[in-house]
Amino acid sequence: MSPLFAEFVGTAMLVLLGEGVVANVLLKKTKGHDSGLIVIAIGWGMAVFVAVLCTAAASGGHLNPAVTFALALADKFPWDQVPAYIAAQMAGGMVGALLVWLVYRDHFEATADADAKLAVFCTGPAIRNTPFNVLSEVVATFVLVFAVLNMAAPRFGLGAMNALPVGLLVLGIGVSLGGTTGYAMSPARDLGPRIMHAILPISGKRDSDWRYAWVPVVGPLIGAALAALLFKVNF
Repeated sequence: MSPLFAEFVGTAMLVLLGEGVVANVLLKKTKGHDSGLIVIAIGWGMAVFVAVLCTAAASGGHLNPAVTFALALADKFPWDQVPAYIAAQMAGGMVGALLVWLVYRDHFEATADADAKLAVFCTGPAIRNTPFNVLSEVVATFVLVFAVLNMAAPRFGLGAMNALPVGLLVLGIGVSLGGTTGYAMSPARDLGPRIMHAILPISGKRDSDWRYAWVPVVGPLIGAALAALLFKVNF
């Protein structure tokens, strides 16, 4: 695969499996209905594992604009490739969300809870307190990116760590820090699917909560930047 195609396919697969487990837990009449945060965290960890495993050799398995941004800040990835990588990731996130909706379409129809339908696509705070919501995303993404930068040697990128440690890292962040905002940690995982929620003909849906949408974009970018700067200062 070319690097850009790998980032597109990998992010689509990541969102398909990650948001798929959220749909399985939250939507009505699914086999996994109401199985809880632990199942969601495991599902996201395995989603990252599979997506990185499939794309590491081709692109480094970034699959996240915050990771790409951090690697560039740390002088481990060329800046001129950043826009194309992020565009591929965002497009992949949107396609992954589309596939989740198609797979679970009957269950979206069977679910009356509009908040649950939105939560399949994007994150939202358990308690809406914007400064602390941003802080939650900053801290979670800092942990992700700082671990990536310190573990990924000599080749930098998520794929350099091998897939399993990345999945375990995301699982650990999910069960530890995921209870506040849902640990988006990636604009491609949140903003792309949120756009799809807005445009897809989902019956009984609510608004896409655009007043919160900037939090899982800005928070991860700040966390990634702090991790990259700390890494650069020390190494």
